[in-house]
Amino acid sequence: MIDPLRISIDVACSAGHAFHIWTDRIDSWWPRDHTATNIDGSSIVLEKEVGGRLFERTPDGAEHLWGTVTSWQPPQRFGYTWHIRRDAADATDVDIRFVPVGDRARIDIVHTGWERLGADGPHWRDLNRGGWDGVLPHFIAFAEPEADRE
Repeated sequence: MIDPLRISIDVACSAGHAFHIWTDRIDSWWPRDHTATNIDGSSIVLEKEVGGRLFERTPDGAEHLWGTVTSWQPPQRFGYTWHIRRDAADATDVDIRFVPVGDRARIDIVHTGWERLGADGPHWRDLNRGGWDGVLPHFIAFAEPEADRE
């Protein structure tokens, strides 16, 4: 068993707003240097339902599947498989919860399933930790302040 990645961040906005920004506005804040293709003009799409896809669409219309939505409980939680640049059989699992803390939000991310990658699991876990570290500041900057984004 490889330990899950557990990440918690605090955001100066409501939990509902954070959920909305993450799910409805993902294309606005997701950094393009953290995509499958790194192609300018690509869009990030999240189909908001269990079984929906999380994918990148390049300007020429090509779609690169990153994962599939496994849970959908707005505005508290959603989860998906994650296999950007890998085969879907190697997918890991991401669970994201949006927790109200007064007038702020705490976002708890649990990223599991590294053992599916065999001996490469610890390496991919470390790479994904770096990936989260690169993505989350973009989310925080876009979600704050709440009044400017409604």
